[in-house]
Amino acid sequence: MPASEAKVLIVDDEANIRQSLRGVLADENYDSTAVGTGEACLEALAKDAFDAVLLDIWLPGMDGLETLQRIQEIPAEARPAVIMISGHGNIETAVKATKLGAFDFVEKPLTIEKVSVALKNAVQQRRLDQELQRLREDTSSPELIGESVAVKALRQQMKLMAGTNGRVLIYGESGTGKELVARALHRMSARADGPFVEVNCAAIPEDQIESELFGHRRTNLNGTADHKIGKLQKAHGGTFFLDEVGDMSLKTQAKLLRALDEHRFEPIGAPQSIQADARVVAATNKNLEKEIERGNFREDLFYRLNVIPFTVPPLRDRVEDIPLLAAHFLREFATAYGRKPKELSEDALEALRRYAWPGNVRELRNLMERIVILHGPRRIEARHLPIDSVRRAQLARSDGFSSLHEVKEAAEREYILRKLDETGGNVTRAAELLGLERSNLYRKMRALGIASREQPQ
Repeated sequence: MPASEAKVLIVDDEANIRQSLRGVLADENYDSTAVGTGEACLEALAKDAFDAVLLDIWLPGMDGLETLQRIQEIPAEARPAVIMISGHGNIETAVKATKLGAFDFVEKPLTIEKVSVALKNAVQQRRLDQELQRLREDTSSPELIGESVAVKALRQQMKLMAGTNGRVLIYGESGTGKELVARALHRMSARADGPFVEVNCAAIPEDQIESELFGHRRTNLNGTADHKIGKLQKAHGGTFFLDEVGDMSLKTQAKLLRALDEHRFEPIGAPQSIQADARVVAATNKNLEKEIERGNFREDLFYRLNVIPFTVPPLRDRVEDIPLLAAHFLREFATAYGRKPKELSEDALEALRRYAWPGNVRELRNLMERIVILHGPRRIEARHLPIDSVRRAQLARSDGFSSLHEVKEAAEREYILRKLDETGGNVTRAAELLGLERSNLYRKMRALGIASREQPQ
């Protein structure tokens, strides 16, 4: 990031030094502000965000070391790098300043070279730390998996639109993978080297969402600075993803609309606005046009967001992708939990295809995780699937049966398979649980096409 975008706060009680340093920093393309006391320093930090502070040790009132200590109370994401300056420096003072969190220690008389090198290193290190933190918070996502017509069409649309800066609105039911599409668009865009920052509008309480989006600058009653960098500022130069935007309050919608129109926003309590250069991608599981009719969503904001609409299909409309998705999740969780690889039998896959998947891909993923954790054998049969899923898979879709008799048989077969699974394939014990004679159970199993590991006596 160029130095012209770096902001520096100068804290020195000598006016001529403040003036001299401002001139030096202007020549080096830094944006600087100067104050004369530690108290004024904390006040300035409470109102605005700075990349670095040049802090004199000898100050009237609150000295530089105490001021440094108070600066360390600012949250790490908003805390500037501090370079201590002193005309009476010694090793003991320098060591103490370093232990308190100072990045560097520069002695007077100050030179352009010393100040320039110290600031360049401090700003660079701070931004590296911020980038590392962003990478830690940024959970990686798998690629969009599937070879169905619907997924191929979605990939093609993403390929055509990813390179633009147009705002995107992604429609889809919960669990379909809207965030996955948003992240893929980011990776394919010219902003791929920038941050991908997500806000789930449905998960943040109403009284906190404005601070989460835009940040705040506050000074607490005890005089300490309370900073929070908003997600929109963190997304500068990258992609800003508003998940479940239909759940955002009208009040917050108004402020977001203004930020989108002006490409600037004001953190709560800040006297100045901040530039916002991020591509906005939003997602919703609601019909926003109906929400507009109900008065729950602003029509003008809808038109700002709905420049490039995408629709992510539900899993029931891409059942041919289920084997690929299931195999992917089984591999993922087997690796994560240190388990042996597993595979699904054809009857298990058929049960998965028949199920309506109200929770979409997320539900399938959770089911595969459960199987990896709880199921020992490598091969997974239909009877090994959780009982509720098997029952619904076999019975929920009436178009899979031609008569009531077939429905009854399917339910009976599933129940017998469950008892056999509970007993490890022991027909005698399964017959006891079912309240049947052993010979009657064998006849039932033959009629329903259920293979036995035992031979009838």
